[in-house]
Amino acid sequence: MLALKENKHEAAQAYVDAAHCYKKTNINEAVSCLDHAVNLFCDIGRLSMAARYLKEIAELYESEQNIEQAVVYFEKSADFFQNEEVTTSANQCKQKVAQFAAQLEQYQKSIEIYEEIARQSLNNNLLKYGVKGHLLNAGICQLCKGDAIAINNALERYQELDPTFSGTREYRLLVDIAAAIDEEDVVKFTDVVKEFDSMTPLDSWKTTLLLRVKEKLKAKELEEDDLT
Repeated sequence: MLALKENKHEAAQAYVDAAHCYKKTNINEAVSCLDHAVNLFCDIGRLSMAARYLKEIAELYESEQNIEQAVVYFEKSADFFQNEEVTTSANQCKQKVAQFAAQLEQYQKSIEIYEEIARQSLNNNLLKYGVKGHLLNAGICQLCKGDAIAINNALERYQELDPTFSGTREYRLLVDIAAAIDEEDVVKFTDVVKEFDSMTPLDSWKTTLLLRVKEKLKAKELEEDDLT
């Protein structure tokens, strides 16, 4: 039995080595080899190894801009890491899922992931400083959905979740954008984002999503103009 286990471990490692050779020339072959390795690691109960290589497959798909497949494998990897109680790695994978889901306009999925990570992080001294960032990301996804009532309800919920959140610039940004949307004021929206960005530069993901919000707001403003 032990010999069989060792053989499977060696075979899995051989597949990993092959995958790393294929990486530069043939992504599909690299993925196929890593998939074989994952199955063998699962067979012998090395689930943390399986999680690690599922994440590597996800990253290969990400490098190829194949976001749909990247999401599938980041989700699998997150589940494996979670089962092995490797919370930090699980959260890294979940954040990737949330990031890509938002890019694919699956905003509700992103919101649920960011809110869940924020809740988990509150009870962890090392992670609690990241809570405002997760809530900001969830809030931006709420803004993309364009439902003013849902946005305001979410902001109330975030305050209850983390009472310190209402004193942050991230909270202020969400509140001010929600007000600009409510007033259908594109200029106000632009000023609010610009001011925040001048002090805390927004990454490309946030910028992309906020541009989507702005485009919707502009379209609404044009509609109003046409009606008058």
